[in-house]
Amino acid sequence: MNSFTTSLPKIVESQATVRFQHCDPFNHLNNGRYLDYFMNHREDMLIQHYGLNIYTLAAKEGKSWVSTSNQIAYLRPALLMEDVHIESQLLDYNNSELLVEMRMYDTSKSHMKSLAWCRFTHINLQTQRRQEHSKEMLELFEQIALPGASSVFEERLHSLKTLKV
Repeated sequence: MNSFTTSLPKIVESQATVRFQHCDPFNHLNNGRYLDYFMNHREDMLIQHYGLNIYTLAAKEGKSWVSTSNQIAYLRPALLMEDVHIESQLLDYNNSELLVEMRMYDTSKSHMKSLAWCRFTHINLQTQRRQEHSKEMLELFEQIALPGASSVFEERLHSLKTLKV
């Protein structure tokens, strides 16, 4: 992992292209695939910005995170071969859980397409039990956490929908 001596981004961003095999018959990104795009984005950004490869960590230390709940709102369709802009941030954390917000926009960020809140629990892969985060992880989370304006998904969604990006 990074040494965390430099300023780390609180919001990480990437681009993706909506692919044919991920679309429904209407050429819209299938609802179930939004989470795939969000999770792929987050995994890539953890490596790129924080030097945190969850698969290497799992192999070396036998610890990782499992998704425990997802809330998602679909606001506008993401269309076949459309480039989309994805952002994510760590909203909250404790000794064994994370809450990550992920947003999908058009490339100009003028229209939000989807908002997701994903909760993860840190586990020991051998015992399949909750595992407390290490001191190093908690220090990382402290540096990158950016709480939202609300702790209620629907309120956060409403506030983001009314913002002029």
